[in-house]
Amino acid sequence: MSKDYIATYQAHTNIALIKYWGKRNQDLMLPVTSSLSLTLEAFYSQTQVHFAKDYASDQFILNDQPQSKNEVQKISNFLDRFRQLKATDLKAKVTSYNHVPTAAGLASSASAFAALACACNGALELNLPQKELSIMARFGSGSASRSLFGGFVEWEKGQGDDSQSSFAHPFDEADWDIAMIALIVNQAAKPFSSRQAMQHTIESSPFYALWAEEVASDLKHIKRAIKARDIHQIGQIAEHNAMKMHATMLAANPSFTYFQAESLQAMEAVRQLRKAGLTAYFTMDAGPNVKIICPYSEVPAIQAHLSKAFDPQNIIVSRPGPQPFPIPTFKN
Repeated sequence: MSKDYIATYQAHTNIALIKYWGKRNQDLMLPVTSSLSLTLEAFYSQTQVHFAKDYASDQFILNDQPQSKNEVQKISNFLDRFRQLKATDLKAKVTSYNHVPTAAGLASSASAFAALACACNGALELNLPQKELSIMARFGSGSASRSLFGGFVEWEKGQGDDSQSSFAHPFDEADWDIAMIALIVNQAAKPFSSRQAMQHTIESSPFYALWAEEVASDLKHIKRAIKARDIHQIGQIAEHNAMKMHATMLAANPSFTYFQAESLQAMEAVRQLRKAGLTAYFTMDAGPNVKIICPYSEVPAIQAHLSKAFDPQNIIVSRPGPQPFPIPTFKN
């Protein structure tokens, strides 16, 4: 390989309605349960990878800032999987822009690694099918497997330690009256990573023994609700699933939580929306920010209510988002 290989892709975040919380195999990034998410139009990453003989080592630039040695190593490990498929040892420069707060519970790693997987596939001319790309993206971030697709996406947990059996696939295009509102209460990076929190929960929370059984039931019922386009049922199931996930953390030893005072205020605001006759349900991931599932047709009324208590700039509306797509190459 003597020529340069370069590609740039945009991928969108996804927010799980049925949560992924815990791995059964850390090395293979295999989840304890299946999960289901909605890809969002409003939050995305744009990532370029450039493989070239002129690079003596891998480089990683995020939002115009060179990243730490540890972060570069994580990216190098990910690139190695694609280099192995291409049978090349070319080093690469990865340049990425996150149009979403990083490490704030808004799935920035999902969009970032989905975009990087697609860029590697394009740059190295591997022509991997989407199923295989989803598997590859999983090794960067588990939830990145779901950002390979638009709309509602299911990530299959797979069987045993078979790495190839765990992948994501589209479930529903979400081309109907549904939206998600992100209520940003804190954009700062969370104090501990999802990976650390998941493992601590598995090892110390007595509630975790029930988690897989609850997820299997919630997943079955929410899939029926999505096909029926029953947003009340979708919201009720998603809200309860999120609270069950956070309950496993509260029961860990020592206990921990991603809730902040503003998070609790946001959840109560959603309950008040329902009392006012609006269709709104919340979900919350490993971070303080609250996401609201609602019909797109009710967004103006919901925004009006929320703006009384929250800064309108922190109320971000999103329609369902697309699968990753190529964009023009950045100018270095």
